[in-house]
Amino acid sequence: MECSFALTGKDYVLIAADTTSARSIVKMKVDEDKIKTLSPHLLMAYSGESGDTIQFAEFVERNIRLYQIRNFYPLRPQSAASWIRRSLANSLRSRSPYTVNLLVGGYDSAEKSPHLYWIDYLGTMASVPFAAHGYGSYFALSLLDQYHNPEGSLEDGLDVLRRAINETAQRLIVAPGNYVVKVVDKDGVREVKL
Repeated sequence: MECSFALTGKDYVLIAADTTSARSIVKMKVDEDKIKTLSPHLLMAYSGESGDTIQFAEFVERNIRLYQIRNFYPLRPQSAASWIRRSLANSLRSRSPYTVNLLVGGYDSAEKSPHLYWIDYLGTMASVPFAAHGYGSYFALSLLDQYHNPEGSLEDGLDVLRRAINETAQRLIVAPGNYVVKVVDKDGVREVKL
């Protein structure tokens, strides 16, 4: 019953993910942070099979860090998303594919613009202004479509995110209780409260 939401604003990307770790009908943990900070201006929210998500997220984090060490500068969001998509697509054609859905958001310091990418477990990637994964997406996407303002402030974005989370909590039978919300902008990555 994982849910993750993301949206872009004038100069930021906002990503929220539930904190519940569950298997079948058993809740195993309620404080899991499912948003990985890949670089100073890049975030990745992940959902899917428990082992796959952690292993793939750490694989991506280490390889993006290795790229930065070797080349003395971090990958831009577009390049990072393409590399992540390619890695997921390659694993799909192996004997041990990863079942991972991702939301990759970042702030491009060179272009001075936010970028958000929706990537699913089949290696499909799309550049989007807002996105969602999990059961919450059935309820949240229409709200995000109606209320999202690409030129909105951070407070506007948080308000839209609150609407999506509240709608999911109200309509989904087994809705997650808590969410971690992170923002990435020109100042870097930080956690914010709803």
